[in-house]
Amino acid sequence: MTARTQIPALGLGTYRNTDPERCRDNVRTALDVGYRHVDTAEAYGNEEAVGEGIAAADVDREDVFLATKVLHPKFADGYATDDVLDSARDCLDRLGLERVDLLYGVHWPGGDYDPEATFEACAELREEGVVDHIGVCNLTPELLDEARAASEAPIQALQVEMHPLLQQERLREYCETHDITLVAYAPLGYGAVFENRVIGEIAEERGVSEARVSLAWLREKGVATIPKASTDEHIRDNWSSLEFDLDEPEIAAIDGIEQEDRQYDPDYAPAW
Repeated sequence: MTARTQIPALGLGTYRNTDPERCRDNVRTALDVGYRHVDTAEAYGNEEAVGEGIAAADVDREDVFLATKVLHPKFADGYATDDVLDSARDCLDRLGLERVDLLYGVHWPGGDYDPEATFEACAELREEGVVDHIGVCNLTPELLDEARAASEAPIQALQVEMHPLLQQERLREYCETHDITLVAYAPLGYGAVFENRVIGEIAEERGVSEARVSLAWLREKGVATIPKASTDEHIRDNWSSLEFDLDEPEIAAIDGIEQEDRQYDPDYAPAW
């Protein structure tokens, strides 16, 4: 199979999509609509359904950029090299696939997270040919420095919460400097953007959804997004954001939103 080297700008997030039939159908629908980026995780409990959705879609596997994540600190027994290796191989077994395009070797840097052990395992998985690229989630710039120093392979992606109400300027600058793709989870702020006056006014003026406005703004910032969607309507509406561009005054208006509205901040999160 040919590895994809670029992360598609818009993907399907599957967090909290735990009904197997619905998850499988959502993945298949998204791929049939045009998505080529699917994101899952060991902790989501839906990798098997995601794999089934990819298999059911009328799309070649090598055209799909698939990402998963290992060892969530809430569930992990440890972060030793063998733990990471076992977790990643279990992910592949559940997905029913021989490889993934992107493995997030860190889901959250909590518990017994050990950069040296984690990225030693990631290197071994890349040597085996079962992982093409390595990413990390929920790291600060300081933790990114540690990860980059510990990893013999480039860190391809950083996935963090980002949306117009949490604009992540410091991480955007870091990723641009170090050629890391920033991937936004919760790009609609778990619905918070629908309540924002600036987003709402732009959406009403342009005759589009607040979701399209938010996703278009993130795309303007060079950020890949993985909005979760569990209905055909939302899957298609999010996809249509690729055909919608904001003008400079609209971008400036969203840039000017003075909020730091983090929607997900668990007790195992780093010191943001």
